Amino acid sequence: MDRTTLGSVALMFVAMSLIPLGDSAGKILTTQYGATPLFVAFARFAVGAAMVALILGGRVEWRLYADWRVWLRAALIAGGIASILTALRTEQIATVFGAFFVGPIFSYVLSVWLLGERVSRRQSVLLAIGFCGVLLVVRPGFGMTPGLGFAVLAGLCYGAFLTASRWLSGIAAPRQLMLTQTVLGTALLAPPGLLSVPEFSWPVAGLVLWSGIASASGNLLLVVAYRRANATVLAPFVYFQLISATALGWLIFGTWPDPLALAGLAVLVAAGFATLAVRR
Repeated sequence: MDRTTLGSVALMFVAMSLIPLGDSAGKILTTQYGATPLFVAFARFAVGAAMVALILGGRVEWRLYADWRVWLRAALIAGGIASILTALRTEQIATVFGAFFVGPIFSYVLSVWLLGERVSRRQSVLLAIGFCGVLLVVRPGFGMTPGLGFAVLAGLCYGAFLTASRWLSGIAAPRQLMLTQTVLGTALLAPPGLLSVPEFSWPVAGLVLWSGIASASGNLLLVVAYRRANATVLAPFVYFQLISATALGWLIFGTWPDPLALAGLAVLVAAGFATLAVRR
């Protein structure tokens, strides 16, 4: 592995740690400071929009904002973030991320159905095994909670967002598309978000910035890493989010997944790496 690829892998590890770190701040805001998930989601998108706009230096492709497909893509990611923050209000961060990983599976199904992507039988089998891992985490009908239901909904929104991103990948540069999702996400979440602004305090302001900056930085590093190295090399490291979320749950909240959920997370990681190995 050359130095550039090693650097890209390091960026992936940092990115996959920053994203659940941002969600940890969101969990603290909703559980300890009374902020609503919709306000936290709105604030996160607003901070992300400001960061991306600064990086782009005012360069905006305004034509994108007249495209209904771009609005749909933004609505999907906004719905996903609002749903995962709702789930985090009552559930452990590791189990929420485990349920959320139904997203790549749903994206796989949508991409085959809507975009006509070709897949192998091995990939389908391994994805089915990954889905079993999600079921071990969620356990529908056997203690499944409303919070985990929101985590699954977040995953479905994110899976649809991934497919929409593939669909629209040729219409603009990745950073311009990221700007559209943050700006339009802010606009879509502003009405409910601004109706539930919590009382100002420095801890609340700090956590809002922590949530927004960590999440946006993670996604920006992801873009940079994928520009530097082949996707087939980097894609398995997306599953490091599950490990990061488990570690952060223990370090920040003192929680640890139960044995079944832990087994489900292990199955998800193993199936994810095996699926990507088959693709290569």
